[in-house]
Amino acid sequence: MRIRVATYNIHKGVSAIRSEPRVLALKQAIGLFDADVVFLQEVQGQHDRKAAKYGAEHLGHKHWPAAAQHEYFAGESRHAHAAYGMNAVYDHGHHGNALLSAFPIANSINHDVSDHAYEQRGILHCVLDTARGPVHCYVVHFGLFEAGRRRQTQALIEAVRASAPDGEPVIIAGDFNDWRNSLSAELRNALGVREAFDEIGSNSTLDELVRTLRRKQGVHPARTFPAALPFFRLDRIYVRGFHVETAQVLHGSLWAKLSDHAPIVANLTLT
Repeated sequence: MRIRVATYNIHKGVSAIRSEPRVLALKQAIGLFDADVVFLQEVQGQHDRKAAKYGAEHLGHKHWPAAAQHEYFAGESRHAHAAYGMNAVYDHGHHGNALLSAFPIANSINHDVSDHAYEQRGILHCVLDTARGPVHCYVVHFGLFEAGRRRQTQALIEAVRASAPDGEPVIIAGDFNDWRNSLSAELRNALGVREAFDEIGSNSTLDELVRTLRRKQGVHPARTFPAALPFFRLDRIYVRGFHVETAQVLHGSLWAKLSDHAPIVANLTLT
């Protein structure tokens, strides 16, 4: 079974400069992924101020949908199923992580992994009901401080161990804010996952040797931030029980205008 997945931090549906609404364009862009499952971070579940400013006819057009962003993105697209994990709550709304899926979502739960009151973070766990059995998806958005990220990594490891029995396939994707790539080895050792860009290629002995040598030298995930000129390696897709056929970061003027992060898209095959 093949699954095409994408991960994208959408910056709450506004541009990185001047915070102009980009929700309508984002829906079209997410459709361009042609993905079965989309992992989203910084999804606006509610924002009363922007709804009041942009939700009515604004310069002749509506720029802010009445529905929550994850519901709007799912809408009539191939992603008939959606789940949302609310993380940050404020007077005029809230935002968090979301999963869009072409497969039914059997159940979902949001784990609060906030390290302090000023930086609310979460891990959204969804179980997909596929023809080949359950697939566990974890949408991740970690904090800006390294000590907090390490504690959040431990929380992720505990959540996966508790909810995804050994042998069941796992996809962990999102914005790890791990610019020094200090978490990959810990996740690999604890959960048996591999980062997508470390797994690209065939299953030949030579490819496996090349990947082993790369791991010894230090795995380097793709550069995704800032979207206009990616330098930092913040966004990841980790898998267990899948072979990664292809993985790519989407670059170009379109993606630079929509968010401060560039999206990653990967083709996976269940092993």
